[in-house]
Amino acid sequence: MNPELLLVVITVLVALIFDFLNGFHDAANSIATVVSTRVLSPRLAVVWAAVFNFLAAFFLGTAVAKTIGAGMIRLSEVNQYVVLGGLFGAIIWDLLTWWWGLPTSSSHALIGGYAGAAMMHAAIHSGWRTCFTVIIGAGWYKTLIFIVVAPILGLTLALLFMTGMYWLLRHKAPQQVDTWFRKLQLLSAACYSLGHGGNDAQKTMGIIAGALYTGGFMSKQDMLGNWGQLHWPIILAAHTAIAAGTYFGGWRIVHTMGQKITKLKPVGGFCAESAGAITLFGTALAGIPVSTTHTITGAIVGVGAVHRFSAVRWGVATRIVWAWILTIPASAIMAGAGYWLIHQFEPLA
Repeated sequence: MNPELLLVVITVLVALIFDFLNGFHDAANSIATVVSTRVLSPRLAVVWAAVFNFLAAFFLGTAVAKTIGAGMIRLSEVNQYVVLGGLFGAIIWDLLTWWWGLPTSSSHALIGGYAGAAMMHAAIHSGWRTCFTVIIGAGWYKTLIFIVVAPILGLTLALLFMTGMYWLLRHKAPQQVDTWFRKLQLLSAACYSLGHGGNDAQKTMGIIAGALYTGGFMSKQDMLGNWGQLHWPIILAAHTAIAAGTYFGGWRIVHTMGQKITKLKPVGGFCAESAGAITLFGTALAGIPVSTTHTITGAIVGVGAVHRFSAVRWGVATRIVWAWILTIPASAIMAGAGYWLIHQFEPLA
């Protein structure tokens, strides 16, 4: 096999492994609320989430993939080794935070890793002063802004939904409300999983497109063109990988998301998932790569805050926020180190 083609194949496979780990790591986002309210068993919940993660391929477009593929890092500074280094940093950070049980953002780990590897590439080949020239500011501004906006939007919507539900259902028997929302939560969980797949799988699509571009198998026009017609193999592969990862996802983070932040009932789970789904639908269609983890965590906090602010375990929430802050720089450092190691063995990297 041609060495260049072999390198592209390896890069694409590593990207799909990351996508699988993204689903594995972020399975808690899709199922924590529906499991913690005991609407579905863990086994049925992961099947439900995996199916809708895959079906998102047909509903939410590819705007986020285009942002990741060509809107954040200058393509002149990207080669196969940069993509591999970026994936290395993201995978290591994902595995560490999964082990620690922290619901951090796989999305931010990916873009942090991508940037860290590209910056190391520029530093090695053009000097340290050129590091930040690889960054496309416009793509990063909206991503960094939505690190704050996405969880606040999720929190605000969940707070409004929960308050509205309490007012509308104030004269209904608790048992009747519980029965209704145990059914409605199936719908809200499906919508949230659609949003999760539509946002997160697209980030891996963008990375795969970058790998194919640097390997000479895609043009820049292809990357910015009509993905729906040109790139169905990429789209379906990414959604299949994230759906499989969701199905096999671990349970460490489910406990943190579903029980440690605040106690949830079906009506609360419905409001949190609905708020998260609306936020993810809007950002996916707008091409903004947000964190699904941040979004649903904010929504769960919003549900808990309706009762009283003391119902939210702020110590756990603070620990999660620190993990969010560290994700992009930590994955960038790991990816930079990964690219540097690759360069030691492959001087052309």
